Amino acid sequence: MLVLVTAATGLISLPLLLRDMRSSTERHLLAARRILTEVPLIDGHNDFPWNARRFVYNKLSGVNLTSDLRHKRPWNESVWSHTDLVRLKEGMVGAQFWSAYVPCGAQYLDAVQIALEQMDTVKRLVAKYPTHTAFARTADDIVAIHAGGRLASLLGVEGGHAIGSSLSVLRSLHALGARYLTLTHTCSTPWSVFSADDANSPRDAGLSPMLQRVVREMNRLGMLVDLSHASTQTVRDALAVSRAPLMFSHSAAHALCNISRNVPDFILQQLALQGGIVMISFYNRFLTCGDTATLDDVIAHIERVRKMAGVDHVGLGAGYDGINLVPEGLSDPSSYPALVARLLSRPGWSEDDVKRLVGHNFLRVLRRVEQVRDHLSSEEAVSLDELKPMSRHRLSNNCTYDIRL
Repeated sequence: MLVLVTAATGLISLPLLLRDMRSSTERHLLAARRILTEVPLIDGHNDFPWNARRFVYNKLSGVNLTSDLRHKRPWNESVWSHTDLVRLKEGMVGAQFWSAYVPCGAQYLDAVQIALEQMDTVKRLVAKYPTHTAFARTADDIVAIHAGGRLASLLGVEGGHAIGSSLSVLRSLHALGARYLTLTHTCSTPWSVFSADDANSPRDAGLSPMLQRVVREMNRLGMLVDLSHASTQTVRDALAVSRAPLMFSHSAAHALCNISRNVPDFILQQLALQGGIVMISFYNRFLTCGDTATLDDVIAHIERVRKMAGVDHVGLGAGYDGINLVPEGLSDPSSYPALVARLLSRPGWSEDDVKRLVGHNFLRVLRRVEQVRDHLSSEEAVSLDELKPMSRHRLSNNCTYDIRL
């Protein structure tokens, strides 16, 4: 018989050791599933609405989300597709932020229309599958929907250009259910700078008046300011203005992958001082700066944020359906219990810590945003008159109506 020699116990059979290892893994997986029934796992970012636009032209009648899309064309032909209601349920996802993504090429053109169409796709998705999901606007909604055994569906808008430099549009998006706005994407706006353009941030010009208005109006509305994709200077400016905690909906730690898209340690520390959260992306190129990554690389980023910001300031924002390279062991949302189980097996991770990571941290952030909203409820909305100076910063084009004509 094969044996292993250990100082503590002498001779242990290899089959017995392997059985104990399997037993430990199964025990952690059972604990993970129990935790996910008690606390909603909240994923900060999923781009399924954009794939619905690309693959079926927003015609949800042409897709059955209660079937496994890994076996359905055109979804199974794309490395960008990871999501359906089957895999979300298998992964015990309690709440999903669906991204109303607006490509940068639409800036100054039909960005607002595209944002509205993506939001409409989410609303129709929820209406089509009422036994599987319900629309959420508040932290209490998330908790109640999860307790009822359904997925809480929330809306985020990705790309500050989606508001067309108009706070009226921002307010309208919020009224339709958007609960965060990502200030930039892979392009700058007239009032915010994206991460790869950090060298052009106006460090000597002071805070952008429009950025101040956007952040303060989002505070007044109870809308989360999402800093993923933003330049370091735009992040610092938003942190300086906001009265509510801020978020990174799908980012990773700069110390482990040195790209402009990731969050530096000093920003992690500043974010924690304001009570914010970084929701870790599963995109390989954010995790390892390469094409390959593993579940353990995701955990390394989680633990880096925990080290620099604290366990109260980290969450999960995979970015499924918007990424084409996913870690081994986290191929789609059905893999979440495996991630939770692995964390439970690591030293320093209590069940309470894991509950904070998967959902309690985000719920705390959203509740604080709602408290700030209630405190500011008596303040008036910013008037259109204050936004007229922004017109001189916009590109000249024939796609806008000039009131002076």
